[in-house]
Amino acid sequence: MAQYNDTFRDFGLDTRLVRALDHQGLETPTEIQQRAIPVVLAGHDLLASSKTGSGKTLAYLLPALQRLMKSRALSKRDPRALILAPTRELARQVYVQLRALAGSSFNIALLLGGENFNDQLKSLRRQPDVIVATPGRLANHLDARSLMLNGLELLILDEADRMLDLGFAPQLTRIHQAADHRRRQTLMFSATLDHAEANTMAADLLKSPKRVAVGEAHAEHQDIEQRFLLGDHLDHKQALLDHLLTKESYQQAIIFTATRADTERLAERLQQQGLATAALHGDMSQAERNRIMDAFARGLHKLLITTDVASRGLDLLQVSLVINFDMPKQPEEYVHRIGRTGRAGASGTAVSLVGPRDWDAFKRVEKFLQRAVAFTDIEGLQGKFKGIRPPARKHGFKGKPAGDTSAPRGKGAAAAGKKPGRKPAPKRPAGFTGQGQPPAGGVDDGMAPIRRKKPKPEQE
Repeated sequence: MAQYNDTFRDFGLDTRLVRALDHQGLETPTEIQQRAIPVVLAGHDLLASSKTGSGKTLAYLLPALQRLMKSRALSKRDPRALILAPTRELARQVYVQLRALAGSSFNIALLLGGENFNDQLKSLRRQPDVIVATPGRLANHLDARSLMLNGLELLILDEADRMLDLGFAPQLTRIHQAADHRRRQTLMFSATLDHAEANTMAADLLKSPKRVAVGEAHAEHQDIEQRFLLGDHLDHKQALLDHLLTKESYQQAIIFTATRADTERLAERLQQQGLATAALHGDMSQAERNRIMDAFARGLHKLLITTDVASRGLDLLQVSLVINFDMPKQPEEYVHRIGRTGRAGASGTAVSLVGPRDWDAFKRVEKFLQRAVAFTDIEGLQGKFKGIRPPARKHGFKGKPAGDTSAPRGKGAAAAGKKPGRKPAPKRPAGFTGQGQPPAGGVDDGMAPIRRKKPKPEQE
């Protein structure tokens, strides 16, 4: 049976790290920290998963800093550790937490897409010990030869499944090839160990990794009360939203929408009602997104309306209410969205508004959670929409069984399955081959079918 440490001191961490933890009021490690930190301290590669809000950032930052403090650098010019995050917001948050732990012991650089490339070049010329970056921008610097990774000792991928979902696989491969994996320790954190592409990537990046899984991919937070409300249409949803924001007790709330246009529309509507509201989405400049998140973290806004750009990683302790104005397209995102509340053992509430257009997405979430979801009502705001029933399966079978090519027995139209009075098919013209003819009801314009391009990652 595994023997867990009761306090961070029991890991034998450097006194500078213990003091930094004491300053933040952190003494008892979470389960993912208890299980992952000893594995990393022992020098093993690690493939780990845990639910959002479980403390995985400290699970890799503490042993990473311990290694850098206690061992000599492989190279004086190259960075010793590289931490990759899927979104700019998460990367910035990791950077802030890293600075708080490391103090002045190390030179740390932050490389984000959307920010000034030349300013980042200046920070790289100062030969940082640790780099926190988004994969797209880090790959840009490799292509520009503004940094080398030959002496990299630690490669850490935070939310690797999300990076792959955003289309960063080529950049991750580029980074892996630039770093000497024979001397490198690699840590890979994912929301689930069942992500097929993440497992394929892990086989390339990691050497005989230890596996740590805390909770299942569909695990729900026990500290979060989840409610589901049915909505008839947009106006009904907005009435439900107004009721929740005026009648619920909360410190701060995050409202998730499906589109960037809806974030602006809802934010403007709530601002007109006198509520301190900010909108956040991927069309904004990085500087503007930083400003909004900083203001929200400091409590200057009570409400944040956002797309899934803010669904992962952000540790906002004052958020006690999450509202899904639209259901997420991917069921995994539901768990990450509601995980913006109920942080660090605090309680929270998550309310999802489900309309006819949300029904398929809702059913995917229900399947992902592996439980039947019951709907609740708000008195005076009950709707007519009660869900969509699956189409009834037709009983009986008409026609020949699949694969039966035998001719019907007997003679005449009845035996051949023909209806009396049916006109015979028109004769085909001489020379007809059946090739190059337009489909019935349409015109063959000679063009190949349109292929949709994969969207470029929003968080480069």
